[in-house]
Amino acid sequence: MPINLPALVVRFLTPDVIGRIASALGIDRNMAQTAINAVVPSLLAGFGGVAAQPGGPQRLADAAAEQRGTLGNFVGSLGTANQSSLIESGSSMLSSLLGASNRNALVGAISRFSGLGQHAATPLLGMMAPVVMDTIAQQQGSARTLDPDKIANLLAGQKDNIAAAMPPALRGMLSGTGLLDSLGGAARGAGAMGGDAARASSYAARDVANTGQRVGRSASNNWLYWLLPAAALAALLIYIVAKPTEPVVSQQNTAASQQQQNTAASQTTGVQSPTAAGIDVGKQLTDSVSGLRSTLGGITDAASAQAALPKLQESTTQLDKVNDMTQRLSTDQRKLVSGVAANELPGVNALFDKILALPGLPDQLKPVIEALRTKLTSLAA
Repeated sequence: MPINLPALVVRFLTPDVIGRIASALGIDRNMAQTAINAVVPSLLAGFGGVAAQPGGPQRLADAAAEQRGTLGNFVGSLGTANQSSLIESGSSMLSSLLGASNRNALVGAISRFSGLGQHAATPLLGMMAPVVMDTIAQQQGSARTLDPDKIANLLAGQKDNIAAAMPPALRGMLSGTGLLDSLGGAARGAGAMGGDAARASSYAARDVANTGQRVGRSASNNWLYWLLPAAALAALLIYIVAKPTEPVVSQQNTAASQQQQNTAASQTTGVQSPTAAGIDVGKQLTDSVSGLRSTLGGITDAASAQAALPKLQESTTQLDKVNDMTQRLSTDQRKLVSGVAANELPGVNALFDKILALPGLPDQLKPVIEALRTKLTSLAA
């Protein structure tokens, strides 16, 4: 299966490692988790931009060569004299690769998004940059000299995964800085769901209002013609307010019609519906994510998080089953399943980020959520 670079970095940053980072920097563990989830895709996006510049791939290769071995020594350097050297090295590398302006913009966005403040976001970025860069270097195995073109191609091929891993709120903070330029349409596509939902709500309300105006002009003396569109508009607004976490989408894109979508796709593209062992994998994935959304929506504090752990672990098992079934599909069928996962990922990631920002969460919850994030991101790749 193709690699997922953001997931590889996150896999190294286990709950224990994040706890050590938080302790070493003297920051809240939950805030550290939130910040790191934002830092990893941001750095990869920034490095992707460097790779697209003339001479950029070679600069990245040189930087990656300097950071080789970071992962092996990282934990041991935390809280020691070597920590300052690690942060200084990473900060210097970021200034050299991204430029002081973009580096400062990134520090500001991370500090606002996570609530850490620049005094903590600055060393955290300096600490994470070598981790991300060594992960990039490791993709070339034990080669003594890193190939600049391979690094550039790696980052270019990861833009969808990077965009999917980036929290939507952070995307907005970084828009206009140039740090997301390397992601191109991937960043816009990953952020489109929330905007499309809002526009759909606006268009629907406008259409209902226009209908009322047209009917009113043709039958201004009949009060029923005014009442019906007004009631419809009120019902629409109540629905939107009652379900703030559910995107407004067209009927053909709802979970209930996923099977019809797969059938239509097979008729249009000639690809058979993604079925393994008689099970519709696309529908299985949609049902699993629907259950996961429901569970996540019920988490509002530490107590409800603890109570939700069994269901979250069950969702992990379900996604593992979907992944196993996906391996039995043809390449084109896997693309259909990937499309389903890609559509679900931004909304679920937003729920993950919201929950991880809650105070006092049980320690065992975070690795479960990160495992779920990684599995869903992998399915969307």
